[in-house]
Amino acid sequence: MYRPVALIAFAASTVLALALVGGFFGQVHPALDSLAHFRIHLAAALIVTAVPLVAARGFRWNGVLAAALGAWAIVNVTGLPFSVQASHGPKDETSPVYRLMHLNLRYDNPEPGEVLSLIGRTRLDVLTLNEVSPMWAEKLDLLAGSYPYRVICRIDNHAGGVAILSLRPFADGVEGTCLEGGTFATATIDLGGRFVEIAALHLHWPWPSDQADQIGDLTPLLGRLADTSILAGDLNATPWSAASARVAAAAAMVPVGPDGPTWLYRKLPAFLRFAGLPIDRIFAKGDVIVHSVETRDAVGSDHLPVLVEFSLKPAEPEDDDAPRTATASLAQAPLY
Repeated sequence: MYRPVALIAFAASTVLALALVGGFFGQVHPALDSLAHFRIHLAAALIVTAVPLVAARGFRWNGVLAAALGAWAIVNVTGLPFSVQASHGPKDETSPVYRLMHLNLRYDNPEPGEVLSLIGRTRLDVLTLNEVSPMWAEKLDLLAGSYPYRVICRIDNHAGGVAILSLRPFADGVEGTCLEGGTFATATIDLGGRFVEIAALHLHWPWPSDQADQIGDLTPLLGRLADTSILAGDLNATPWSAASARVAAAAAMVPVGPDGPTWLYRKLPAFLRFAGLPIDRIFAKGDVIVHSVETRDAVGSDHLPVLVEFSLKPAEPEDDDAPRTATASLAQAPLY
């Protein structure tokens, strides 16, 4: 092989290897965590650059090491338990099964009818939504009869805030809340006398944007979620990133899925979906038993809908003298 080609491949593989390794130290600085999100892409590119090195005299071992590093990184990611099995369980015929769907609507979605059609035919108990722009707030009014219990957060930019819509009533005396400028909402849902706090979250973009600072601001709020809670949102962060780990630790929750990419740059063709990023995440804790987490077909957004089926653990006998209270409400921000 021509030496100039080998030298170019060597230089490219060196840069890619440094970026790939740096992504494993995302807890040191947010810039390194930004590299972590593209771990699979960097690893695949590293393997490609290793091919000419293996074929070049004098660079063979460099190519072997580059290919090995890339393969190890891919296995490290694809071998992760995206759906933590300990939090999953089979359906019990004696317990009700509830359905929650999360979706980043995309503020300027050109196909709002597809979203409304999906919601109408999926028979949901709860919806958590991101990028609820003023246009979407009007569209969601069409669902007021089916989902009368709602919290829709106002945000002062074109992308819109988060929202929670529910078929089931909110707990008596506990209002839905909007916090962190409309990027975080909570509502305590009454599921047949059992209370589950639902949270919707939309994180900002990673470094050089202010995602890391936003997580710091959210940490005390996440720590105040009820003992039995579900958190759903577009994290703009992959499951293996330090950002995702910080959210899970702050909320004392475990991630439960979904598997595979949920976001793809909107100008790319759909057949490249496998190359997207798994940034729409579900977390759970307490008495929540997750049965399944799966993505649904695209509905005009650059994000896929995520459908969760869950039940609650059988209630333990209560002390009749113990006070029965729902989760305390957080300070409320403006709603639509």
